[in-house]
Order: sequence, then structure tokens, then C-alpha cells
Amino acid sequence: MTEAQIRLSIFLGMLILMSAIEAFFPAKSRTQSRGRRWTTNLGLVVIDTLAIRLLFPVIAVGAALWAESRGWGLLNVLALPLWVKVIAAVIILDMLIYWQHVAFHKIPIFWRLHKVHHADRDLDASSGLRFHPVEIVLSMVLKMAAVVALGAPVVAVIIFEIILNACAIFNHANVRLPRWLERPLRLVIITPALHRIHHSVREVETNSNYGFSVIWWDRLFGSFTAKPKGILTLGLNEYQDDAPSGLLWSLMTPFRRAAPRN
Repeated sequence: MTEAQIRLSIFLGMLILMSAIEAFFPAKSRTQSRGRRWTTNLGLVVIDTLAIRLLFPVIAVGAALWAESRGWGLLNVLALPLWVKVIAAVIILDMLIYWQHVAFHKIPIFWRLHKVHHADRDLDASSGLRFHPVEIVLSMVLKMAAVVALGAPVVAVIIFEIILNACAIFNHANVRLPRWLERPLRLVIITPALHRIHHSVREVETNSNYGFSVIWWDRLFGSFTAKPKGILTLGLNEYQDDAPSGLLWSLMTPFRRAAPRN
């Protein structure tokens, strides 16, 4: 199997698995039509993929190959065993994704794009795929720049991409884990319960639990929140209706006059 086939198989497998678990162990009752939401969220995935393929002759893995062939990047000039470079690259890329996520919350022009993701009121596995195509393009530019500057090995980039995609589907899932599993897992990774706090309408909670995979960065940089204050309402205060479940709304809202954050 090729690298793309492996990633696609894991992506589809994780999406099907978490969607099936959601049906039996939901954390929250749905407020909207699942069919319309999924049509929009999966539609965004298709548009995002087309945008990346049209705008970039290579993506992150290709950038790693390109940097390696020229000996560019920090890890390409250091005489370290491959396994050390792989581990270091995965950890550093994960930390950079954390800070990218923080930036998309704190910088207003980036937030206009990222709020399309946060406007989803029925968080589930498909929400992990719901990103505006302009945000996806910007994220790819930043990721490729990081891969080249770091000199990340190709295998490290593949591992990182697989972990990132799988974790995004897992921690957005509408799943209530049993306490005996939730307690040890949240010591290491971002669980669905922790990530739901990040999707709270309360801005102080939205600006916490930024990690996509491990919980370390939120604990290290002071953005960890263990539990919500009171009843947890998902989405954004200014969009507590069914509009965000529409594809056209999701594509156009960053370009409309910004509604105030409450």
C-alpha cells in the first residue's frame, strides 16, 4: 500500500469506528439533523482536499522529501540516529500544531476562519473534519514550512499526519467514555470530554484545551481546563441556530461582517 492509501484507510476506519461507538454511547443528545450536518462537514472535506491538490504540487510528505534531498532543516544537519530524529520531529510538530491552534483563536483574521469549525453545535466525529478551506490552505503552508525548517524525516511526517487525523476524529466524537478509561487517558491525551470543553460557548473555556493529541502542551503552557463551569453548551453564542449546518453558510461566513464574540 502507498502512504496515501494507508492514511486514507486509517482515516476511514477511525471515522466509521467512532461513528459506530457514538450510536451506542453518546455523550450528548443531538439538536440538529445529522444528515444535513454530515453533508456539510463531509462537503467541506471534499472542498478542502481539492483546494490542497490544486494549489500545492507537493504536500507535507513531499516537503520532507524535498528538504531531505537538499540537506535542509535542523534535523538533516544533525548526526542523530533516525529513530531519535523521528521521535523529536513528531513531538516538535505536535507542539507547533498546538501553537498554531492558539494563533487561530487569538488573531482576529484567523479566528474568522476558525470559527466555522467552532460553530458546529452537535459535536461528533465529523466535526473533526469541519474546517474552512482557506484555513486548511494556511495550515498546510505553515506545516510545510515547519517540516522544511525542522528537516523532519519523511516517516516522521507520515506518523504525525496519521496521529493528527485519527486524534481529531477521536476527540471530537460524541462519546462518553467510562470513568475507569477516561481518568487514565486524560493524563496523557485529549479525550472527547476534554475537547468538548474547548467547544464551549464560554470564551474562557474555548480558549483552553487546544491540544489535538497529547495533553502535555496545555498543562505546560497553562491552557488546561479539567471540567466546564456549569452546563456545557456547544458552539458559539452568536450562532445558536441551524445556520452553521449549511454548506454555503460555512463557506461564506468568514467573509461576512463579524458578529461580536459573547
